[in-house]
Amino acid sequence: MAQTTPVHPVDEVPPVRQLAAFGLQHVLAMYAGAVAVPLIVGGAMKLSPADLAYLITADLLVCGIATLIQCVGFWRFGVRLPIMQGCTFAAVSPMVLIGTTGGGLPAIYGSVIVAGLAIMLLAPVFGRLLRFFPPLVTGTVILIIGISLLPVAGNWVAGGAGSADFGAPKNIALAMFVLVVVLVVQRFAPAFLSRIAVLIGIGVGLAVAVPFGFTDFEGVGDADWVGISTPFHFGAPTFESSAIVSMLVVALVTMTETTGDLIAVGEMTDRRVEPRSLSDGLRADGLSTVLGGVFNTFPYTAYAQNVGLVGMTRVRSRWVVATAGGILVLLGLLPKLGAVVAAVPAPVLGGAGLVMFGTVAASGLRTLTRVDFKGNHNLTVVAVSVAMGVLPVGVPTIYAKFP
Repeated sequence: MAQTTPVHPVDEVPPVRQLAAFGLQHVLAMYAGAVAVPLIVGGAMKLSPADLAYLITADLLVCGIATLIQCVGFWRFGVRLPIMQGCTFAAVSPMVLIGTTGGGLPAIYGSVIVAGLAIMLLAPVFGRLLRFFPPLVTGTVILIIGISLLPVAGNWVAGGAGSADFGAPKNIALAMFVLVVVLVVQRFAPAFLSRIAVLIGIGVGLAVAVPFGFTDFEGVGDADWVGISTPFHFGAPTFESSAIVSMLVVALVTMTETTGDLIAVGEMTDRRVEPRSLSDGLRADGLSTVLGGVFNTFPYTAYAQNVGLVGMTRVRSRWVVATAGGILVLLGLLPKLGAVVAAVPAPVLGGAGLVMFGTVAASGLRTLTRVDFKGNHNLTVVAVSVAMGVLPVGVPTIYAKFP
């Protein structure tokens, strides 16, 4: 009798009900971050509400496509791990500068397309550098990523950066309530429910938030039912040298960021990222970034908050995250559904974010347990790396005078 080869957890396809629940959980974990980039860039450029809405729907659509490319993959594109893709925050400041100094959106999109092509060309080079990432390096990088994300969760807990009631006790109380719900469900609920603890926490938090006036559903009524993003909606791209140089620097930053996230997910899923698969993942980043420039959105990278969700839930199937990508495509095509998801209050996301981002940091610590700290050398490497990596988090303006 022939023996069947066991399926790796990354390649397992859960039942439809679980796919939908786990996938929606991933969408809720990254949605606020995904729409923040078009809101910041569009707001700085003083775009009309209609153009802002167009940027958001285009972003969600390409987020979904980028996630599908990364998780499902084709040929040499896609790492085929549970990786969620979204717009990178590293590009926000350069894009605002490009857009507000005369270049406008066409100059942004021209530089984004060039950056995407550069990422695809450089992907094999980064793949060959993987041998320089032993547990000492990967553990430290993952730890820094997790710590760096905690201020994002902190802003959500307080009500969202720039909100009128930032830091109000009611916001913090709601976030702590969601945090407790997530922890209780994860610890005491049956296996399936414990794996959707974040989704349950967000759902319960939303149910509590509605009667207390935390939510605003006005945007749902104003949103269109159907939205289609067409190539070069804001005009043909222009290619300005200064804009391209700025975006090439961003490309190197996002490649480094994605490398850390891919290694982290590889550790969490017990599928080690090899040089070839790292190149495939970065190549998918590049393709998604090119698509972003064509379809009126921005550069793409792996989202670390979803890395934390993978580690927290231990749901390792890439098809779960591929389902999340499909949901994002749907939200991009149906703006009214996207507006419903956007109504989730920031403190609700903050309570869940504390667990997810803390999980990323804890995963880094777990990787560091494989390092020999008997001598002082490795300890010093970790100490200095963490100090330098976290310094901008504690003092955000420390590099403000740099060019």
